[in-house]
Amino acid sequence: MTDINLLQLLFYLLPAVIIGLISFYFFQMHTSNEEKRRLYQLRIENQKIALPIKLQAFERMALFLERISMGKLLLRIKPKSNDLGAYEDMLVQTIDQEFDHNLAQQIYLSSECWNVIRTSKNATIGIIRKTAKKDSVTNADELRQNILSALMDQVPPTEAALDYIKKEVRNTI
Repeated sequence: MTDINLLQLLFYLLPAVIIGLISFYFFQMHTSNEEKRRLYQLRIENQKIALPIKLQAFERMALFLERISMGKLLLRIKPKSNDLGAYEDMLVQTIDQEFDHNLAQQIYLSSECWNVIRTSKNATIGIIRKTAKKDSVTNADELRQNILSALMDQVPPTEAALDYIKKEVRNTI
């Protein structure tokens, strides 16, 4: 084969190679777009199923926070005796039981939201423990009165957590 024949062969093959490369590029783009479209459709279908479950988890955690809010907790859990330690333990145990009952909801919430809820629970328990250690508190009724009077001066930790949940729900929908 001569150099001229080889050069002619290259000129004949060059358009075919260029068309082949362009075709390959467009085929790759089409395949990539189809994969993205399928993933988007799958995500939309999963959201149709997961959104109600996620909203239910938010509802349950809002209910949990309402149940452990100091005012409602103290009205619902009345002291069986005048023993300060027993009443303190009963309040803390009630909060822990409510929390344990809702532990599974954390898989539907963001880590930050779950941390806010857990912090609220711990702060509520901290308020109970701190108030019970005061020298002026000697019985269960005084504990209730001191906690309720302290709540009038500050925002309960459950309110902050409820506000955070409401913000998360607005962002989710």
